[in-house]
Formats: sequence, structure tokens, C-alpha cells
Amino acid sequence: MFKNILLAADGSTHSKRATEKAIFLAKQVEGAEITLVHVVDDLPSTIDLLGETVEEKQPMPVYVKERTAEMEHAILEAGIPLRVKRIFGEPGPAIVREANEGNYDIVVIGSRGLNPFQQFVLGSVSHKVAKRAKCPVLLVK
Repeated sequence: MFKNILLAADGSTHSKRATEKAIFLAKQVEGAEITLVHVVDDLPSTIDLLGETVEEKQPMPVYVKERTAEMEHAILEAGIPLRVKRIFGEPGPAIVREANEGNYDIVVIGSRGLNPFQQFVLGSVSHKVAKRAKCPVLLVK
């Protein structure tokens, strides 16, 4: 059924609920694994990067990793194999690209994220993912 699960998470309450559902789904299939994708849309400013060499695969700041630490811990504690991908960019297109280029059976995503202003102006990330992902999408309210 759903063996390769893509969990889109940003540290919000809704993504924590989505994590619970992803764990539930993974426990239903032997050998299932979860890939947590965290799209970081608060790009580093010029001042943050001043004097530093910017490389293609720059390490993520600690505060970014802390946003999903609780969810990562819950998945590992449940005994489910976990891969974590952190990407700088716009959440909707980045999640859709990962879903469509990866070998995922389902995307699990919360119905709302951390930035209500962006949702109002640009539309919700979960709606974009549901419309454009080629695999099934579970929206968790």
C-alpha cells in the first residue's frame, strides 16, 4: 500500500498532526519508511551571508533543524526508518517537485503551515501540493 511516505513538515501544529498520520500509515505496512521534507522559505539575508562563501550545499542553521526535531524524534521513536531533506525555496513548488521526482506512494501534509500571510496572498501550500502531485495526497486538518 503506502510504503514510501513523503511527509511535508515545517514545525507547525498542523504538520505535527500530519506526522502522527504518517506514523500511523507507516505502521500499517512492513518495511515502510518516511521521508520528511522541510522547505525553508526564510532564505538567509545578504547580511547573514556577508563575508561567507556560499556553497551549493550550505549547512542549515541550527534553528532550522530545531523546527522539525520533535517530529523526527517521534518517527524514530516509533521505529520507522526516516530520511530528512531540507530545501531552501518556496514550499509549494519544492514539495511538488520532491513528490513527483521521488518514488513516493503518498504525500502527507498539514492543511495549514506557519505563514498565514503567504497562504492568504498565494494560496495554501497544501492546496498546491494536492493539485500538482502525481501521487495521492493526504491533507491532515
